[in-house]
Amino acid sequence: MTDFLAAFGLLLALEGIFFAALPGVARRVLSEAADSPVERMRLVGIVFAVIGVVVVWTVRRGGLL
Repeated sequence: MTDFLAAFGLLLALEGIFFAALPGVARRVLSEAADSPVERMRLVGIVFAVIGVVVVWTVRRGGLL
């Protein structure tokens, strides 16, 4: 649970930096996402979830660092 909370905090920090540093880009990205078809958003979500699991799994077993 500690790792999950640490990862969640890192996610919030990175999103905060993105919104603070590039608010115009963030607004455009959110607008484009809102206009995207549901199927595309679902596919992108699945792809990113799989990438995230692979990264965590690789790092946890000592493969990258």
